Amino acid sequence: MLATMDNMILSPSGWRGIFSKDGDEENTGEAVAPVYRSIAVAAAAVFSGYLKTAKPLVILGQDTRPTGKIIADLMIRSFLASGCRVRFIGIAAAPEIMAYARMSLTGGLTGGLVGNPDVLSNPGGFCYISASHNPIGHNGFKFGLEDGGVLEGTEANKLIELFKQYMAEPGLENRINTLLEKADENEVRRVYDESNAVKQDALKAYRDFIWQVITGEGPASLRVSLAMNGGLKTFPLGIAADFNGSARTVSIDEDLFSSAGLGFHKINGHPGEIAHAIIPEGDSLESCCRFVEELHKKDPSVLLGYMPDCDGDRGNLVLYDNNTGKVRGLDAQEVFALACLAELAHLVWTGELDYDENGICISRAAIAVNGPTSMRIDRIAAAFGVKVFRAEVGEANVVNLARQLRREGYILRILGEGSNGGNITHPASVRDPLATVFAIVKLFAIRNGGNCNAGLFEIWRNMAERRGIKTSGTFGPADIIASLPSFYTTSVSAPEAKLQVKTTDHSLLKNRYQKIFERDGNKKTVDLNKRWGINGWEARACIGTEELRNLSCFGDAQTGGLKIVFKTALSDNEIAFIWMRGSKTEPVFRIMADAEYHDLERELIAWQRSMIIEADAAIG
Repeated sequence: MLATMDNMILSPSGWRGIFSKDGDEENTGEAVAPVYRSIAVAAAAVFSGYLKTAKPLVILGQDTRPTGKIIADLMIRSFLASGCRVRFIGIAAAPEIMAYARMSLTGGLTGGLVGNPDVLSNPGGFCYISASHNPIGHNGFKFGLEDGGVLEGTEANKLIELFKQYMAEPGLENRINTLLEKADENEVRRVYDESNAVKQDALKAYRDFIWQVITGEGPASLRVSLAMNGGLKTFPLGIAADFNGSARTVSIDEDLFSSAGLGFHKINGHPGEIAHAIIPEGDSLESCCRFVEELHKKDPSVLLGYMPDCDGDRGNLVLYDNNTGKVRGLDAQEVFALACLAELAHLVWTGELDYDENGICISRAAIAVNGPTSMRIDRIAAAFGVKVFRAEVGEANVVNLARQLRREGYILRILGEGSNGGNITHPASVRDPLATVFAIVKLFAIRNGGNCNAGLFEIWRNMAERRGIKTSGTFGPADIIASLPSFYTTSVSAPEAKLQVKTTDHSLLKNRYQKIFERDGNKKTVDLNKRWGINGWEARACIGTEELRNLSCFGDAQTGGLKIVFKTALSDNEIAFIWMRGSKTEPVFRIMADAEYHDLERELIAWQRSMIIEADAAIG
């Protein structure tokens, strides 16, 4: 049991392991390995104790992985035996169960099951069974409370420690069996009987909540909604989805897009109809590209497609290029950049961002991102006069940084992990492909009105060109992409972006890496200066919600992300960086480079790989 625990990923972003019976991560069977059956029961019992209230309500859901059904049944029994009330939503997208938790556990949703006083007393939290974008034989859990987000770092680590203690105590097998025997079969049956009604409540909660996310809060939200709907009547737009059998197959997507006046088309639209790799990047986007191309030939309004991962909280886009006549998948960093410029333009359109007569932003506004998010975001934010703050990789870290910044008085509408794709739009606490797609829809559809009588793309062009970023004067899908500041970033799905390292002490690895970097750095910097104008560098680290600058000891980055930022003499301009961090959700060491020029990015990622390989070999 403890050996299995050592192989599990336990992090604030989720707990994950290979749950399939034979340990094959590509196994498509429903059977769960005995050790992971015990882990599922124990995880539910530990979360029940963590909630610390009498008869807390736990909302339970799952994605479409084949092992999910058995895991859910074991957890229902364990939760009930541990004194919880359980509402089982069945298969649901991660943002759906989180919106349901947010709106029901806080009393924000009335009607149906969640409206009765028994459910609203002693609120609890949610547990979602999923391994996100990991291969199909994997599974795991995400835990959260009534705010609709996963547990923040400190609390998540408390829960992890409680779980480790529970698993290490003597008599584990007896405790697991006792919990399963203690579950009242009548209560188990009631949970299943009510699940359809719970699912309908969840869909309603999600639809209400996501529309608030898309249009914003306050009086301006109605203006945004009307402007978008009116624009789509003049400029029709069709959306395509490759659901890949994900949890979004039974969520609100089709209904939401159709009711908003968008054409909608789908493939692989049945739960569990997983036709290709789960991660929505690279080759996985090819079927969606082909689908959009076929649709566009018949209906030229179909320009955009998306593919979610299995739990439906992350989705990357494909876009018809009006210059080439082809459809291509967008890189995760491009997707996040487009969403950011759209949502910042949204704030200008509604008047939430205010500027003086010289075009200087006088509102205190920010974007929160993770360490390896491309510096393209810094350029976009600077065009709007908005600050960028960085946290360590992990959605929970970025969400917690955003919460902190809002408490400090910042306007913060959009946040996310540019390196991983998707975005989180306030007041949501989780990525959602619907928020991503509708950010692009607003760019297309809102072409006038607002506080400056201009469309969102026109607002972006004006802001960008005022600060020296050249954009096209025409308006098509390719023009929107071309308007992004030019940066080239190593894709997380690229082979060169992953390394297997033997060294388990990442501080030690980074200290050894520092010696190699400093040994080669002077000569390399002279060469980079001749060809790219680079004349200096700075070491930074992101640990949790903090970004440490001017690091003198690279090992101080610990298990967080270590970044070397390269600068030019021009106003101390930052034009590139290299980055590294050991993944806490997969057994790999991730690296990347980001630069204004493609050749520079290629050169830097190769140098980064060679230094880390040498550092790892020296330690071994």
